[in-house]
Amino acid sequence: MTTLFHIGQASCSALLFLLLLSTEKVKAQSRFGPWRWVQTMAGKVINDTASPDKPRFLVYPTLSYAPETSIEVGVSALYLYHAKNDYQRNRLSEAQAFGFVTLMGQYGLNIDHNLYTDKDKWYFLGRARFQQFPLLYYGIGPDVVRREPATVEAGTIQIRERALHRIVPNLFGGVEVDFQRLSNVRFRQPESQPYAIPTGGRGSANLGLGLGLVYDSRHNALNARKGAFAELAYLRYHRALGSTLTFGTLTADARLYKTISKTQVLAWQALGMFQNGSVPFNQLALMGGEMMMRGYYAGRYRDKTYVATQLEYRLLPFPFSKRLGAAAFVAAGAVANRPRELQFQYIRPSGGVGLRYFLYPKKDVFLRFDVGFTREGTGFYIFTGESF
Repeated sequence: MTTLFHIGQASCSALLFLLLLSTEKVKAQSRFGPWRWVQTMAGKVINDTASPDKPRFLVYPTLSYAPETSIEVGVSALYLYHAKNDYQRNRLSEAQAFGFVTLMGQYGLNIDHNLYTDKDKWYFLGRARFQQFPLLYYGIGPDVVRREPATVEAGTIQIRERALHRIVPNLFGGVEVDFQRLSNVRFRQPESQPYAIPTGGRGSANLGLGLGLVYDSRHNALNARKGAFAELAYLRYHRALGSTLTFGTLTADARLYKTISKTQVLAWQALGMFQNGSVPFNQLALMGGEMMMRGYYAGRYRDKTYVATQLEYRLLPFPFSKRLGAAAFVAAGAVANRPRELQFQYIRPSGGVGLRYFLYPKKDVFLRFDVGFTREGTGFYIFTGESF
């Protein structure tokens, strides 16, 4: 049985929850000193008196612990806005950044953005990771034996960007770019039974270029209460582009959101990743993480083919509270080398529950605290916005 506690990019630590809950008490006890900044930032969240049209900016500290990193201290920043401050006609855009260091000398900077220009003329969706951070490797395939993982110490760079132009309302098309580099790799093998070094296990740098088509009728990507999202994208990595390896990745992602009542939402997602060629182990389709198959470590199962689906019920907020809500979710997924090798016996289930705290009710944005349960353990996740 394993336990994961994930406070990652776009996240808020338990420390922030304590700050939010204790601000009023602190305000009564101290009007000066180091708590002044805490009062100012937390007060912006608790009061939320600004107009819905106005941008929001929040900076807060994070704190977490994991055996492979020891204590991790970080700072997160969240920026929310509507193009031209037009809340009614333009969608919510968000940019998030998270930097951290650990007592074991690891560090990282994560950046995510979901940006819409005025009248949806352009849509920019991307993420970047710059990290010196350990990865856990359990092997490749749907039936890897449950044993102690290898710890992969390496420097990681991941940059993926989508630049999409509106074709018709809610439909966007354009180019996608992905660059991933794994360098200074060191496999720390378990003493009992070492792993064979996989493809890319000595390091690799791969640049992928491709095309993407996105349908998006959501007004708020951080908390969609109705509408749909769908993406079909293909990326080709080739030595001619300077890549270490040659391979391709096709991704299909579909999401639907149904409003049951003013405060109740039913959300569904189906995801498929299909790869061919010489795919490095760090770029294989990974099962698990804070988005899909919560409760599994991201990469607990990995291979060239991955399919998964999840269903989530959201109550936002509770009938008795203006700032608190909850969610319950179930999911199932499987990996295989090729689509025709997917087997029912290798489908992994997961499920869980979560609490929600509204950061900015007027923009319908909140923190989520999720607990995911699997046959192999439990995962805890604290992030800004819904998982999908």
